[in-house]
Amino acid sequence: MGNTVYFVVPCYNEEEVLPETSKRLLEKMKSLIDAGKVSPESKVCFVDDGSKDRTWEMVEELHANYPVFTGVKLSRNRGHQNALLGGMMTVKDDCDAVVSLDADLQDDPNAIDEMIDDWLNGSDIVYGVRSARKTDTFFKRFTAESFYRIMDLMGAQIVFNHADYRLMSSRALDALAEYKEVNLFLRGMIPTLGFKTSTVKYERNERFAGESKYPLKKMLALAWNGITSFSTRPLEMIVTLGVILIAAAVVLLLVCAGRAIWGTAPHATEVFSYSLWLLGGIQLLALGVVGEYIGKIYSEVKGRPRYIIETYLK
Repeated sequence: MGNTVYFVVPCYNEEEVLPETSKRLLEKMKSLIDAGKVSPESKVCFVDDGSKDRTWEMVEELHANYPVFTGVKLSRNRGHQNALLGGMMTVKDDCDAVVSLDADLQDDPNAIDEMIDDWLNGSDIVYGVRSARKTDTFFKRFTAESFYRIMDLMGAQIVFNHADYRLMSSRALDALAEYKEVNLFLRGMIPTLGFKTSTVKYERNERFAGESKYPLKKMLALAWNGITSFSTRPLEMIVTLGVILIAAAVVLLLVCAGRAIWGTAPHATEVFSYSLWLLGGIQLLALGVVGEYIGKIYSEVKGRPRYIIETYLK
């Protein structure tokens, strides 16, 4: 195949951005082909994650008018991570490397040139890493950077300020195909593959149309999924908290005993009410964390497919 590279672009209700996105990616692909960096067989693959608008119709039109465009349609909405994985696994046997990027093109496509250079120089995985967060609000910047630090604290191996903008060689894709878990967190999975890696820095742009598909609620869900999929540290923290509470209870009992000796003992109702509220809340929290792990085990053992490909336009 030579240096055949596919751009894999997950899409969910992206009819507003698709015309501009397809135009920019077509220009980028042509420039790479003209420069001799990639094979003329290279393509742009849009992955429709069960969109409810005209996204898939537009992908079909692009495929009919321009051979460089291909499409993968999932049978129903499965979420960004499953759509991205489904696209990469579908095209991995047709190419030598895959570049994954979002449809809004906030991740600068010009960084692809340097990614391909690193790949040609031997890197199997090239991570796109944000050089700054100037376009983010303070709240967005604070929560995003906190996400990476918390993930690192919890033991997940993720690349700081890297989302899902990366290049992966066919060898890395074959290794990723061996991972069978249902609860996907690709940012944590891919660093565990090994192989030679490198990073390319870029500046993230403003979204030029449409709405973000990752509001705060989804970001929090992704963070929690990443923590519980790649770390048992929350369970260890529950044990540590239990030990601390036992020690605190012993200290409080000694204090109450001392106050009783000196004739200033607190009212029993006060002590019991505070203790019950504290311990009850902690027990519910602990049960919730343990239940989350049990729920993930339940999802994994069922072995259901992570996605179903309805159509592949080659």
